[in-house]
Amino acid sequence: MSEHRRKPPQPQGGGRAAGRGGPSGSSSGRRAAPRGATGSPSDAYGSGDEGRPYSGRAEARRAAQRTGGGRRRAAEPGRGGRRGGPGGPAGPGRGRSAGPAKKRFIDYPRAGKYGAARWMPSWKLVTGLFIGFIGSIVAVAGIGYAMVSVPNVALAAKAQNNVFYWNDGSEMVATGGETNRQSVNLSQIPKSMQFAVVSQENKTFYTDSGIDPKGIARAVFNMASGGATQGGSTITQQYVKNARLDDQSQTVTRKFKEIFISIKVGATVPKDEIMAGYLNSAYYGRNAYGIQAAARAYFNKDAVRLNPGECAFLAAMLKGATYYDPAGSTSIDPAATPQANQRRALNQMQNTLDKMVEYGHLSQTERAKYTKLPTVKNPRSNTALSGQTGYLVDLAKSYLINNTKISANDLQRGGYSIYTTFDKKKVKELEASVTKVQKSNIKPNERPKTDTHVQFGGASVDPTSGAIKAIYGGEDATKHFTDNADATGAQVGSTFKPFVLAAAMKWGVRDPKLGTEQAQDERTQISPKSLYSGKNKLKIKEYNGDVWKDDKGKEWLQTNDGNESVGNAPNYQIDLRQAMQFSVNSAYVQLGMDVGLDKVQESAVDAGILKTSLAGTSYPSFSIGISDPSAIRMAGAYGTFASSGEQRDPFSVKKVTSKDGTVFTHEDKVKQAFTSQVADNVTDVLKTVVDKGTGTSAKLPGREVAGKTGTTDGNKSAWFVGYTPQLSTAITMFRLDDNEKNKKREFLEMYGTGGQKKIHGASFPAEIWHDYMAGALKNVPPKDFPVPVPFGEVVNDVPSPSPSPTVSDTQQATPTPTPSPSETLTSPTPSPTDSCRFSWQCTTTGGTDTGGTDGGVTPTPTATDTSGNGGNTRGNGNGGLFGGNG
Repeated sequence: MSEHRRKPPQPQGGGRAAGRGGPSGSSSGRRAAPRGATGSPSDAYGSGDEGRPYSGRAEARRAAQRTGGGRRRAAEPGRGGRRGGPGGPAGPGRGRSAGPAKKRFIDYPRAGKYGAARWMPSWKLVTGLFIGFIGSIVAVAGIGYAMVSVPNVALAAKAQNNVFYWNDGSEMVATGGETNRQSVNLSQIPKSMQFAVVSQENKTFYTDSGIDPKGIARAVFNMASGGATQGGSTITQQYVKNARLDDQSQTVTRKFKEIFISIKVGATVPKDEIMAGYLNSAYYGRNAYGIQAAARAYFNKDAVRLNPGECAFLAAMLKGATYYDPAGSTSIDPAATPQANQRRALNQMQNTLDKMVEYGHLSQTERAKYTKLPTVKNPRSNTALSGQTGYLVDLAKSYLINNTKISANDLQRGGYSIYTTFDKKKVKELEASVTKVQKSNIKPNERPKTDTHVQFGGASVDPTSGAIKAIYGGEDATKHFTDNADATGAQVGSTFKPFVLAAAMKWGVRDPKLGTEQAQDERTQISPKSLYSGKNKLKIKEYNGDVWKDDKGKEWLQTNDGNESVGNAPNYQIDLRQAMQFSVNSAYVQLGMDVGLDKVQESAVDAGILKTSLAGTSYPSFSIGISDPSAIRMAGAYGTFASSGEQRDPFSVKKVTSKDGTVFTHEDKVKQAFTSQVADNVTDVLKTVVDKGTGTSAKLPGREVAGKTGTTDGNKSAWFVGYTPQLSTAITMFRLDDNEKNKKREFLEMYGTGGQKKIHGASFPAEIWHDYMAGALKNVPPKDFPVPVPFGEVVNDVPSPSPSPTVSDTQQATPTPTPSPSETLTSPTPSPTDSCRFSWQCTTTGGTDTGGTDGGVTPTPTATDTSGNGGNTRGNGNGGLFGGNG
């Protein structure tokens, strides 16, 4: 039997030893006697008092310890180990290799244990740690609760203005939250509004303590781990954050502060006061702080008159008006289109109404009345934002939101001084130029079928910096709130052709005689003198010579505007300079195929066009402008050519300051998109367009001008984009019905608009461009473009002439004989006196833009009496530069 299971010692004279009758001497037994033992029962415990009996084993052990003996002692020389072998004069003995383990405050790893047991914490240790942890949390919470005081509502909820400045430092406008806040009593807030937010956001509001432990843990974890930030999950927490905290930062420290204040507010402030404070301090979009301002901003009525449907709608706005305001917010996020926002708002509103019924706050009969979105008013009512000012402010705000650390919420709270790049004089000049053309030519009362819904847009950018100097967003920002400078959805037509020429010069054309892989590597950088076919209804070929076919297997026949073949008969050879000069589609569509549409796309992106605005990149017509970049981006991309290939993204804000100092300063970021040889040669070709091509109406006496006209398929938009070394400007014109009730939303044709048979880029857009640039550059010394260095090889893409003359598709001027091999390969550039070399040159003094995007075999429509009953698209969500998508 092991020692720890022995029975207590028997009285003297008895016990197991006596019973066994064994000797008490030094004979070997079950256990060896301790050294110096006398053999008596009492001596077995090492007692020094031979005559003293002990009542038990424990008392005997204590006695042994007092006398230095003991049942367990350290091994001595010659003694055995834990259950040691022979040792000592008394014969076999029992001992240990070490003395008793020293006790520690935290017994871990555990003493006296071996193997895995040594590393298993005892229940005492686990319990102690748990109690200590809980106690620490309680202590911290208690200290935090005691130290945090409830802030003053009036001081924290006061919003400030943002002040916007012109480029010269003079004040443009002051606008912010303070001018659109009006607190009302709870009695003036409909019960439906109170129940809407309770049902949607915090159904336990009237019974909870002001916090949601699960929501808090989730929010703290997300912020601590760098995940998505989260706000207060209860109405009390949101009220504290909006109205009582002067700190909106998403940090763990601020979150704990919010929690403690929320607990105190929940315990000391009546629920009705919390509800009133929350609804009066929350942000509903449209610069409206509080329920009264929101009711006015969306419905032009007082809050007390809101019906349940309108209340449920405003409850949806609390989730973020950027994505729920039916007017859309594409300047902030391209995904926030009017259509998408209306869908989200309706779904959220219906969900809120359903929950109100579920929780007993609304009858099913009353709920059935509200199945559609309520009618909301125009989002702009501030007269300070009328005219172009509203567009300028939105553009600057969108730039900050999309390009800096300043968020939409930061701007809503105000307190910023925002220094823009906008030139007050140039903004007025651009608006005046558009207004002049519009009032003189667009007569909706006289020509309702052709002159209604006509819109203009424009943007002007400094090529040397990328600074946006002026925009024209529409007639009035308080009446027409889509910025036509930043997002329209209007195709750019032949103004896209310079990117094709730049790609051909930068990357080169592929050799059709080589295989696919080899053709990609072995390219020929071409000269603007290269010859291409200007034939109407030209069969467009892949680089390997195969005729391109559409997805239905039909061959592609590229038409020119007016269905005319252009160039020297019989094969209609025309060099790329002339093809740009007179905007010949067939030549540039084939050039794009020879270069590769992927390289054309890359060229446009390199110049500054956003990839998200490019469309139809796998179709031949991609090269002639079926994409819809914004006017801002087109002006910026042409500015890349103006600055000899240096590309800078357009920007609208130079600097932002606050009470804490400067919070943002624009840094010039430039990249070399094209070599100066390529860019300067493109500029030289575009000079020809203005000097003696389709863009002659844009000439500026005494100044060098480069530019390009553009007209699109079906005559649904027209452009002129041009530049001098100091300024690049894009002007667009289109017809688009902005009526929200029109669900079809289509661009309308412009045949007959303004009393003209057809609108070209050379007409009203070029006229506006000319008038604006003449005023904007007044008193600015003229500057010449760099002289281009000859570049590239002359490529002849035109097939050898057939034995018999080819008949033109349409009536042509007397054909010019094809040059012999010894002659120069390029057709002579028409001189100013040779203005009727081709039949299309004799039709108008200002030149005709033949840069439509008509493809296939359908001829271009003639002027007809269009009713204009089509819908519109009021932009396609392109977003523009400052809506993140420009």
